[in-house]
Amino acid sequence: MQISGLFIYPFKSARGIALPQARVEATGLAGDRRMMLVDPSGHFITQRELPELARLSALPGAAYLTLRFDDGPEMMVAPPQPDNRMDVAIWRSIVSAAVAHDSVNDKLSDLFGRPVKLVFIDGESRRDASPEWAGEGSPMGFADGYQILVTTTGSLRALNEDMARHGEGSVDMDRFRPNIVLDCDEPWAEDTWTGIEIGGLRFDFVKPCPRCIMTTQDQETGSREGANPMPAMGRIRMSADRRVPGVLFGWNAVPRGEGVVRVGDAATVLGTREGWAIKQQR
Repeated sequence: MQISGLFIYPFKSARGIALPQARVEATGLAGDRRMMLVDPSGHFITQRELPELARLSALPGAAYLTLRFDDGPEMMVAPPQPDNRMDVAIWRSIVSAAVAHDSVNDKLSDLFGRPVKLVFIDGESRRDASPEWAGEGSPMGFADGYQILVTTTGSLRALNEDMARHGEGSVDMDRFRPNIVLDCDEPWAEDTWTGIEIGGLRFDFVKPCPRCIMTTQDQETGSREGANPMPAMGRIRMSADRRVPGVLFGWNAVPRGEGVVRVGDAATVLGTREGWAIKQQR
């Protein structure tokens, strides 16, 4: 079993970036989900309510952040001043974030047709994953809940096979916005893994990932008119454990060390457990 894909999403809910290698830090893959949009009250904004975010590309640079909407002109964004801050909310987490200059926020508000602000995780920001699942003191960025999302090619194939049987088309892995994709033939094997090791780095599998409407959106256009994996996940991936309700695809993982991982690196299962409870089809 090996890594077949590595991805970061520097701007939460915007387009991802495929990488040949990535540095693993305590907060996840370096550069992942370090900025996001919020409304004027500080509540986070994603493709769930703003599908057009799928059309936004973000490329961090040494001096400037470059934003581009579709194939339009580039917008150069200077690093925010650390003393220009606001508290922002991601689900139940409240985080102190640095805020982009007003001129940047005005341009983004015009672009999306609603008042928004661009905020950044910086050295003064602190957010931890749920200690119930990840343990105490598990730092992270603006991801929904955990540092790293792992998916497998075998599980995507099984999902697409069910969709095909019902005439529902197929979807690519980008619908699930993973960080690490493993080339693994056995579908849903990840449900039984306690964790994996890649290049001497341990990744604990702490919680399956419940999926939402974002999986129905084309990750280039934001359109919800194409193939929809939600019915298939409802048939074959409905959680039977009330601690994590809903349909599941992929596992949230917590890195227990720092280093570099590369596409093609071997991944070894560290241990197994009883598989996650899934409702049986009637």
